[in-house]
Amino acid sequence: MVNIKLMATTTSKQALKELLPYGMLATKKWLTSQGLSTPALDNAVKSETLLPLASGVYTQYTRNIRWEGVVASLQRMQGVPVHVGGLSALELAGFAQYLSLSSRRCVHLYSPVKLPGWLGRLSLSDAFEGHGTKTLWPEMLMLNDTYVKAHQWDQGLPPVLFSCPERAILEVLAGVPGSVSFEHADELMQGLVNLSPRKLDGLLDACCHIKAKRLFFWLAQRQSYPWFKKLDRSKYDLGSGKRVIAKGGKLDKDYLITVPLSM
Repeated sequence: MVNIKLMATTTSKQALKELLPYGMLATKKWLTSQGLSTPALDNAVKSETLLPLASGVYTQYTRNIRWEGVVASLQRMQGVPVHVGGLSALELAGFAQYLSLSSRRCVHLYSPVKLPGWLGRLSLSDAFEGHGTKTLWPEMLMLNDTYVKAHQWDQGLPPVLFSCPERAILEVLAGVPGSVSFEHADELMQGLVNLSPRKLDGLLDACCHIKAKRLFFWLAQRQSYPWFKKLDRSKYDLGSGKRVIAKGGKLDKDYLITVPLSM
């Protein structure tokens, strides 16, 4: 006679093994959407097959989850685009020497919707900061993989998706001078020697953020890289009127933005 309870337990364990490999996490809501029952999940927690990381968030095997595992899991579950972007994307692309040093990594995530609250309840050595994209990128660009790179953080597991440097720098500039200083943005631009004019053309054409685009041209003009000379700024919507970015700064008459007197 078949032991139905034992068969169900074996099936649940196999499903969890496939849905929740080593280094990944998942929410109870997502696991039930994949066909696992609430009683099966409760039993898995009791038997320590599932390890709680926060209320309604689980992993298997170990609680020592890396930030890449969190992001790869989030990208799998979210249902809308969410990418590592801005400063974090530049770091992944090899520009760490231009980033500020901190004892705790902050992973910058960009998405058209608010990130789930459980991200802030994870007891990890790294923090996560969400950035909305509705005033920066249209929905179609967020779905376009032309401007996304893949970071394979562990063999056999889903890669972490992150913005290409061309998109990442515009995401950074949208935060000047609040979260990123003019000086830091200028240092970052100094390292971007080999950007793609083709990608920049598509991004500048699609970008909704007037300040970011004007500041991009102002900073890029200071470096006068070969890729900059291939961009025709008259093609892009740079808006009208003046933009006060640096309070008490000087107005640049070409791009109608205020910039620090020191620069």
